[in-house]
Amino acid sequence: MLFPTMPLVVLCGFPCSGKSSRAKELKEHLEKSGRKIHIVGDHILGVDRNDVYADSRKEKDVRGSIRAAVERNLNKEDVVILDSLNYIKGYRYELFCLIKHVQTPHCLIHCVTAPEISCSWNQSREKNEQYSQEIFDALVQRFEFPDSRNRWDNPIFTVQKDDKLPLEQICDALFHRKAPPPNQSTQTQPLSSTNFLHELDKVTKDVVTAILNSQKTSIPGDVLMVPGASERMQLPRILSMSELRRLRQQFISYTKLHPNENISQLANMFVQYLNQSIH
Repeated sequence: MLFPTMPLVVLCGFPCSGKSSRAKELKEHLEKSGRKIHIVGDHILGVDRNDVYADSRKEKDVRGSIRAAVERNLNKEDVVILDSLNYIKGYRYELFCLIKHVQTPHCLIHCVTAPEISCSWNQSREKNEQYSQEIFDALVQRFEFPDSRNRWDNPIFTVQKDDKLPLEQICDALFHRKAPPPNQSTQTQPLSSTNFLHELDKVTKDVVTAILNSQKTSIPGDVLMVPGASERMQLPRILSMSELRRLRQQFISYTKLHPNENISQLANMFVQYLNQSIH
């Protein structure tokens, strides 16, 4: 049976609990059947993990960036493997809402190790890839264990360090199971204004054009004025056309789910979204 979108695999576990090794093992297995695999995780952002996990706001921003990367890569042909700590129950629920919205199956792989084993694996890494002991201990303490009774943690495959990855069972869960049905919060709501989509497209396109033009005479750190918006655009760095187009499409998708009939606020909403999304 074919499903409209290919699945998402979420790994979770303590720092240095073998998640990346399991992700690589699963990727190699799936590629043998001709599937294309995307592994998404902290590594794609090139961030300093000790700096990020020491600051709750930075950590929240990174989680948002990873979630956006997952959403971008979900399509009809490829499998997405999310290789990150995913230690917060609420974040795993957000990912579950995402897969309900795009209508794709998912599964969770919990890599289980004793804290002392993960700690020794952490200390055996190159210095620039290690968690500091303080950050490591804090992440272990904050870890919210998955529970198969929760819809967002099910189906779950719990894997000890010496276990073989149950590849066939994982594939069965991904490719022979229906996606969870959408609920009201994840379905597109009807728009009462026939002019709304046209204005949404036009306003966001005008904002992107204004930013691209303003960048020609601006430097990182400047505050840009955007026509039609009282909000100001913070410019942390020069933005490419492709990045702005991608963010525009994400905003349009989000706004279709949560339409605002006050068309005059669309420009302000888009500028706020850009300020929150660009780092």
